[in-house]
Amino acid sequence: MKKQVLRKINDFSKSNQYRDSIHNLIPGGAHTYSKGDDQFPLLSPAAISHGKGAHLWDIDGNMYLDCSMGLTSVSLGHAYEPVLDAVRAELEKGVNFQRPSVLEKETAEKFLSLVPQHDMIKFAKNGSIVTTAAVKLARAFTGRKLVAFPGDHPFYSYDDWFIGTTACNKGVPNEFSELSVTFNSCNIESLKQLFEQYPGQIACVITEPEKSPCGNGCSCKQSPAEFLKDAIELAHQHGALFIMDEMVSGFKTAFPGAMTKYGLKPDMATWGKGIANGFSFCALTGRKEVMELGGITKIGEEKVFLISTTHGGETHAMAAANATIDVFEQENVVSHNQQIGDALIKECQQAILDSEASQFVDITPCNWLVAFNFRDNQGQVSAAMRTLAMQEMIKRGILFQGTFVPCFSHTFEDVAYFVAAFKETLIELHEAIQIGVENKLVGEVARPVFRKIL
Repeated sequence: MKKQVLRKINDFSKSNQYRDSIHNLIPGGAHTYSKGDDQFPLLSPAAISHGKGAHLWDIDGNMYLDCSMGLTSVSLGHAYEPVLDAVRAELEKGVNFQRPSVLEKETAEKFLSLVPQHDMIKFAKNGSIVTTAAVKLARAFTGRKLVAFPGDHPFYSYDDWFIGTTACNKGVPNEFSELSVTFNSCNIESLKQLFEQYPGQIACVITEPEKSPCGNGCSCKQSPAEFLKDAIELAHQHGALFIMDEMVSGFKTAFPGAMTKYGLKPDMATWGKGIANGFSFCALTGRKEVMELGGITKIGEEKVFLISTTHGGETHAMAAANATIDVFEQENVVSHNQQIGDALIKECQQAILDSEASQFVDITPCNWLVAFNFRDNQGQVSAAMRTLAMQEMIKRGILFQGTFVPCFSHTFEDVAYFVAAFKETLIELHEAIQIGVENKLVGEVARPVFRKIL
């Protein structure tokens, strides 16, 4: 591998102008809180101009290796040509009609062919819509109110049933928050206790099938496969439904996801990030007896108003999903992406050992979502050290937020570039431990999305 020549980025003048005005136009400055200014160091791009493959360009013309890939939604690469070709073809025909596009049937058949455990599908534009729809179906099917999910997973929906349980619960009546109960992820005893505490009251359990620590560094007593199998059986024993949230794990842990990887049959599953290479396309799949509650063919029965979105069946988004599925079927995308993750983990772990930095940085070795963990000189998790690492990686042309999500456009040359920048960043972190991170960080520390006070 050739010696890497790192970019040096120090011009954010247009980004600074953007920051000065955007918060007067858009609450939060972006349409996803995870993309907001408070999530990044001051020395960072405020807005992206365009992307291609595994790279991005900001409004100052700076080029970056992308690590987050659209918050994990871009699985093949930015502006990936086979997907764009399919999208362009549909744009020429129109994207939204008075009746369903013929593509709705084609896309439904195509996606359900990947998930033989399920019979029906419903499309939407974002993950929160489909997770909330799944919860509604579970409540309608069981006649119960409570929703159970792991309290240590980061996000399920912006709707009240989830947000009401977080620190950002202003505007959500307590009556709604009290309808959600939590357990410890991958802990079957914790879930058993929940069913014992609320007998006959829990409508559903919803959980991500795997978190990034489940890759190798998980401290769970059971493997994800064992826990999920036991959890589905437990839910059914108590008359509840089981919803597998494949929003992040889908098209990453396996193709299409953990439920097929482990041979599991949840009652419903939710899909989104990665399944249409960044286009706005999400899906809820499930077994017929549950899903058909949201239909219109059972004359005389009470109707469940499930999902009804004007833009849920836009043709260009369905075309993007179909083309993305085609690439995953024709190419070994998951294997490539996980090989990139494995190489990154191996090289970065070696860099940490070589620089004797393991006291303040380590890696969660999950090859489909590599997570970097930063600590202070007391060994405590440190947002300041993480923000400094972001600042220094960004300065070297890597748009880094603490994770690396491999996509099909990432190359081993990109891994080498990341590692070269990471090695220099470790030197900066060493110095910060000695002289204080506040003496090296420019601006404020990046803050959690879910916090009570701004």
